[in-house]
Amino acid sequence: MSPRSASVNEELRRRSQERLLQATVELVGERGYEATTLADIADRAGAARGLVSYYFPGKRQLLQTAVHRLMHLELAKGLEREPLPEGEDAGREWLARAIDAILGLAVERPRLMRTHMAGILTAEGFIKCAEQQRLAALLRETMVRYGSSEPDADYVLLRAQLMGAVVAVLLPGAPVPVERLRAELFNRYKLDWELGVPPGARAGDETDAEADSGTGGDAPDGGKPSGADGQR
Repeated sequence: MSPRSASVNEELRRRSQERLLQATVELVGERGYEATTLADIADRAGAARGLVSYYFPGKRQLLQTAVHRLMHLELAKGLEREPLPEGEDAGREWLARAIDAILGLAVERPRLMRTHMAGILTAEGFIKCAEQQRLAALLRETMVRYGSSEPDADYVLLRAQLMGAVVAVLLPGAPVPVERLRAELFNRYKLDWELGVPPGARAGDETDAEADSGTGGDAPDGGKPSGADGQR
């Protein structure tokens, strides 16, 4: 049997890493961070235990990479949803979709996202990786489409605002309703409330995950918080 080519080996490595990253978000979402071991992740991914350590220096780095991949994929899915935005308001629709994609993860995967945000605030801090860079590139491109004259600076500000909103949604004991946070972000960027995926339009809004995050309940005025009038 002839040896595998470099391209085949690279593809096998990529698939192995993707299985490990997918297993990580699944298990941490189901069990929590402390209850999930690297051996559990390897078993779920169908990989050898040593492969985890070969690709990732530790569990915290693995989790951050896995969540950044999830965020990148969810953001890409939201931005690519048909019909694609067109016309003079297309950039505003792109930005609305980006905001809703990230807030949606806080609502739908509260345990995972709470663990991720807590990890960023630990000694390891924010870990840069290829998945994080892909996420950053999508956010930057969104600001370009929105019409930003300084996308490098504006996407960093958008990222900070989204991180703050996710923390607020998931704050134990004092969560802020996602509708209120969405209204603040939409008002800041002068986005109409009906753009993107308004609360109530997302499949599965009334789920156990939402109850866990403490963001259940309808917004005033039929799901449109006061102050979210979308006036330009």
